[in-house]
Order: sequence, then C-alpha cells, then structure tokens
Amino acid sequence: MDTAYPWPPDQTFWTGTFPDHTAGRTTPFLFKGIIPATAAGPDDVLAGFEAIRRAHAAGTDIKAHARVYVGEDRRDDLLPQALTAPSWDGGVGAFVPWMQDLANAERFSLVINNLETVSPALAAGLGTFLKTLIDGWGLPLGGAEQVAFAGNYAGTAFGIHEGYEDAFLVHLGPNAKNFYCWPAEQYEKLTGSKEPTYGDYRALLEEAEHFLLEPGDALFLPRRVFHVGTQDTFSVSVAMPLYTYPYAQILQSRIIPDVLADLAGDGPDDPLNEPSAMADMATGPGAVADRLAGVGRELLTVAADRVRGVARRHAEQRWATLLSNGGWELVEGDLSRQEAADAFDPEQVTPGASIRVIAPYQVTTLLDDDGDSHQVLLRGHLPGIALDGAGLDRDTATALNRGDTLVLPDNAELLTAVRALGATGGLHLTPRPSDLKDADA
Repeated sequence: MDTAYPWPPDQTFWTGTFPDHTAGRTTPFLFKGIIPATAAGPDDVLAGFEAIRRAHAAGTDIKAHARVYVGEDRRDDLLPQALTAPSWDGGVGAFVPWMQDLANAERFSLVINNLETVSPALAAGLGTFLKTLIDGWGLPLGGAEQVAFAGNYAGTAFGIHEGYEDAFLVHLGPNAKNFYCWPAEQYEKLTGSKEPTYGDYRALLEEAEHFLLEPGDALFLPRRVFHVGTQDTFSVSVAMPLYTYPYAQILQSRIIPDVLADLAGDGPDDPLNEPSAMADMATGPGAVADRLAGVGRELLTVAADRVRGVARRHAEQRWATLLSNGGWELVEGDLSRQEAADAFDPEQVTPGASIRVIAPYQVTTLLDDDGDSHQVLLRGHLPGIALDGAGLDRDTATALNRGDTLVLPDNAELLTAVRALGATGGLHLTPRPSDLKDADA
C-alpha cells in the first residue's frame, strides 16, 4: 500500500505531522498505511504465541502470557489446552479453525501481554517505530509494551473501556477492524459514569468517532479516551501503550525508599540508633508523638537535601537501561533475551568471528558510583565491563549501534568484553569461517 508517511517516521513526522493531526497529541487519529508489512505481520504474532507454548512445554517461567476470551468471558479453563494442544499446521488460515475447535465457539479472542519478549521480529520491527517516536517525541519513563489482540470477536472483551496511557494501536490484518472512540467527558455524559460498558452498546456506537483499521494502519489513542473494537472476521492488532508513570509514583516506589534507607543509623553507636526513652506515664503518648515528629522533621530535612542526588542517579540508570532495551519495558522472564543469550557461544568469540547488535537494542553507558568509569549496558543489563580504549571503546560501541557487523580483531581485551556482552542476549555472533567448517566436518 502506498502511504503518505515515510518509513521509518522521521523527525518532521513527530514534530509536525503527528501533533498537527492529533490536536497536540490529545485526540485520536488514524495514520493510514504507516507500518509496512515487512516490519510487522499477523504471522509474527502467531510465532510469539508459539514461543509461549514452547516455554510452557519446557516449564520455563516467562513474563509474556496469553488469555483466551469467548465473548466477554475470560476462559482460563481453555488456556491449558491452548498451551498444550498439537499446533495448528500453517498460518492464519489454519489458526482460526484451530482456535474455534479449542474454544468450541465460532468467535474468540486471544490476548497476549509483553509480546515483545517472545517475538524478536516484532521487537525489532515495531522497535523501529518506537525508536523514532523516542527520538522525535520523547522517552516514556516506564518504557513501552506490546499487547496483541487476535480474534474474530464481535467486540473487545473488555467492553467499552478507558485507556490510561497514550498508545498506538497497530493493525496487522489480514482483515479490517472497526474501532470506536469517545472523549471521557462525552462518554460520562452518555453513560452517567466512567465504568466500562458491556453487552449491547450499539446505541453508543452511533455517538462515537469511527475508524476503519486496515493492515498497516496505526491509530493514535490518547490517554483517558474510551474505546472498543468490533469485527466480523479474524484480524490481529498490537497495542503499544507508552508507560509514562507519574513522577510521584517513581519517587514513592524507587527514590524515596533509597533516600530513607541512607538515613538509617549505621550501627549501635550512631545517634540515630539511640533507643527511645522510657515513656513517662504522666505525660502520656503526646510527648512520644512530639519526639517522633521532631526527629521526623530533622530526618526529612536531611532527606530533602539528598533527593536530587538520588533522583539523578535513578534517572540516569533508568534512561540508559530503557534505551539499551530498545525502549521496551525491562521485565524479568524475557524469553527472547534468554534464548539469544543461550545461543551465544563464548568459545566461538575468536579473531575473525563477527558480531552485530540484535535490533532494536543498543549499547549504552552509565557512570559508575565512583564516577571513575562508564559501565556498559546492553539489552537493559550490565555485563560488568567498562568503556575504555583497551577493550570496548566508544567508536566500537557507535559502530555496533549503527547496525554494523564487526569482524573481531586479535585483541584479548575486546574479545573478553564481547564474551561478557553476549551474555546479555543482545549480540548475534557468526563464528569465523574456519570454525564453521570444523563444525560441519
């Protein structure tokens, strides 16, 4: 399909076209044909589901998980069979009757969370879109996720519901989908509340803004917009929520606990660890409350002075971690990362072998706590190596991030660094030709 948009989207798109079409990123807009079939397709989603089934068979604990719905009913009783039944033979055409037989229903939906951790193709293809979004719009501090919706359902299993993050809904086909949106104020006026609407909501659809999603389209969904999808035939869409966590939430969960932990007394001789006095029965609990409040004020005054330093360290680490993970949220149980790390054979890291960074991941650096060296990150992990001139230098990191394939020289320090980097699951290694011949012999 011919499109009016460049691929990948350029700076002009993100700073001009995108905000112009979305009223400053506040209203939905359908960008027709912006995602090429080479970047993402329905078979990539099915391959991700097959990876979940493979992990289940191996007993591997992973973050990505699937849910099965029939109508608006979540059918957890069907999930074990969906994970263990003999696979469908073929692509979408075989998958649909396979799911219909499994669900014993004509219509179904399959929802997959953290799809980026089980589909290297989609992590890379939609990661290209995400990278340009980050460069042109900004970095979501919680990263992004891929959530797949596959099925021929009459309506989204969650009913008409509110989205709490800005998101893009990428439609992969093969068939079209109808999508309906309501601003929060309009929805509340129509329904009298902000609760989801289930069942028969045909009258509400007449009041909605309607979009027809076709393969390659991407619908921008601003946060706090109510929406629902409907369709008559099978299709696959992938939502990309952008997790822009509130600053207060980041402070409460990550930064303030670190600040307060630093204020804890250091051993029994520290004045902060002086035992509380025996409470005078005559003065009662009021005196205890006064003493606690006084000490609390003193500690919080010191804490306030230390917040900026801790916040700076946290922000730098979060920044470097997310960018090294291609902008995707960093989670435990990333199956694709583990499989890539397992496929990397450190014994094959020899002069003449070649390496490249697996897209969309990046080599980033983080100044260590002593401020003496820049520690290297790849795919969100610290392999314990520093950026330096003897081993992995800045020029090498830049070339890897550019997508170059590097032939390894006879440099012991660099080879050691590459072996450590490979353990992150962020490198693809091609053994030197002589090693390949030996393996075939």
